[in-house]
Amino acid sequence: MVRVPGGTFRMGGDDPDGHPADGEGPVREVRLRPFLIDPACVTNAQFARFVKESGYVTQAERLGWSFVFRPFATGGVMDAGVPGAPWWAGVQGATWRSPEGPGSSIGDRQNHPVVHVSWHDAAAYAAWAGKRLPTEAEWEKAARGGLDGARYPWGDELAPKGRRRCNIWQGSFPTAPSRGTMPVKSFQPNGYGLYDVVGNVWEWTADWWGTAWEAYAEDPAGPAEGAAKVMRGGSYLCHDSYCNRYRVAARTSNTPDSSTGHTGFRCAAIP
Repeated sequence: MVRVPGGTFRMGGDDPDGHPADGEGPVREVRLRPFLIDPACVTNAQFARFVKESGYVTQAERLGWSFVFRPFATGGVMDAGVPGAPWWAGVQGATWRSPEGPGSSIGDRQNHPVVHVSWHDAAAYAAWAGKRLPTEAEWEKAARGGLDGARYPWGDELAPKGRRRCNIWQGSFPTAPSRGTMPVKSFQPNGYGLYDVVGNVWEWTADWWGTAWEAYAEDPAGPAEGAAKVMRGGSYLCHDSYCNRYRVAARTSNTPDSSTGHTGFRCAAIP
């Protein structure tokens, strides 16, 4: 794991092309203790070892389906979809072992990030590994790699000198052909040694979603029905035409029992 130094950093963003409704701002100072975090997302090979040793069954496997980017689906497409996002389809048989549905496999994707894992699945893996999921503040401090206020983990330019630095959608979304996940560590690490903190897959964090920063405090009564967990980093489906959430300050959420073909996780721990 990578050690991230403690101290104060500026969290959040006020980008003109940001999403105010997502609660990206205001920019404010947050102080953290030192912590450890995985340099890359948990891979299919690592998750397979967890399943083999623990006998764990993911929520998608128990339910029998998960959400897949429709053009990638290999079969089993259901009526289930996402309002306003017709490119998503519920697919029977889509799991971490069969990311696109029946007939697909992870045979040649052992070093790709595991997907179709819910927040509960990610938390179970972290507990098995003697770790935990990072808080949202920890995730952002680590993702910034020591840079103050930069848009991306490497600076303010998306593609310095024309070189890609992350796996996001190429071409016109959602019609142009593009790839799905890429192996972890496909691009250069940031200043702290973290790989792929933007693009490739969204990453679960420990925090409950709130559009106001003060809403992060845990409610003694517990989360409301339908409450969601924060996800950070964007994915291979992000494109500036509709979802430029591959900026470090960007954020979104999903319910903790949800799983998709573009969501994974990395773990954190106390030194």
